[in-house]
Amino acid sequence: MRQRLLKIFDILLETFGERHWWPGETALEVIVGAVLTQNTSWKNVEKAITSLRSEGLLDVDKLYEVEDAVLARHIRSSGYYNLKTARLKNIVNVIHDEYGSSIEQLKNNGTKRLREKLLDIKGIGEETADSILLYALEKRVFVIDAYTKRFLANHGLYGGPYRYADMQAFFTDSLPSDTYLFNEYHALIVALCQRHCLKVPRCVECPLKNQ
Repeated sequence: MRQRLLKIFDILLETFGERHWWPGETALEVIVGAVLTQNTSWKNVEKAITSLRSEGLLDVDKLYEVEDAVLARHIRSSGYYNLKTARLKNIVNVIHDEYGSSIEQLKNNGTKRLREKLLDIKGIGEETADSILLYALEKRVFVIDAYTKRFLANHGLYGGPYRYADMQAFFTDSLPSDTYLFNEYHALIVALCQRHCLKVPRCVECPLKNQ
């Protein structure tokens, strides 16, 4: 399976090129984006991040201090803005209170401890936590989302069960433990599913049709 997955990775990389995923100028932007992208498109998240950036709010201390109503107004485009304001505040409060507002201090913790800490934060589920770990904190975790599940099912790579932890273990047990590989592979799966592995698959031109 390792050989097959690595061959698929090479084909996808050749087809789509490096994805430079996840979008964000700083680790904090990635964290904010991971929270805001829940149940919405990235286009809507970009608008919210642009608004936050233009007001100089993409700073842990500024986010900690800003009033909820002001923050909600800036992230309105991401949808569920009152709920997401609370979720952003929850994670910002942890970074501010427990890590001295330092992403580097946060990053210096082990992956297991960080994952447990993130999952203890109200509103942070496994996909969001792992996105933060991989893309913002450069930890070796494989992110599972709807695209990943569809990819596995459509290409007959995995027999289930389709639970988050089991699908994640499939990738981490089958691939070399490498941050770049996990980052790029997930991004390439997203690219594949946005073009070919749709809800009604477009298999004729799929780069993996013979794999």
